[in-house]
Amino acid sequence: MADYTTDNIKSQMRKGLLEYCTLLCLNKGEAYTSEILSTLQQADLLVVEGTLYPLLSRMKTNGLLEYRWQESPSGPPRKYYKITALGAEALRELQKEWGAIAASVEKCLKHNT
Repeated sequence: MADYTTDNIKSQMRKGLLEYCTLLCLNKGEAYTSEILSTLQQADLLVVEGTLYPLLSRMKTNGLLEYRWQESPSGPPRKYYKITALGAEALRELQKEWGAIAASVEKCLKHNT
């Protein structure tokens, strides 16, 4: 277990939450990638475009998101993502699971103090 580090745990936790947080970002309405990235970064999630683009693509392939192209007055067209009905259903399930996980962690914290 010499390779075991807390950095690895933190990285895996962030990756696991990124899809959930992306759905949360889009639950309020459609957004283009830079807006999603900015929202996630403002929430102190360490995410870069190179991580977000493949995630959005995978989520679209899985039916959680859809997108449309819109011309931009200041550059190339923008791809606006929005959550689908399946994505909204997945978000509801993830919100329930997050509540259960948070409650379990809280119990562990209380047990150790």
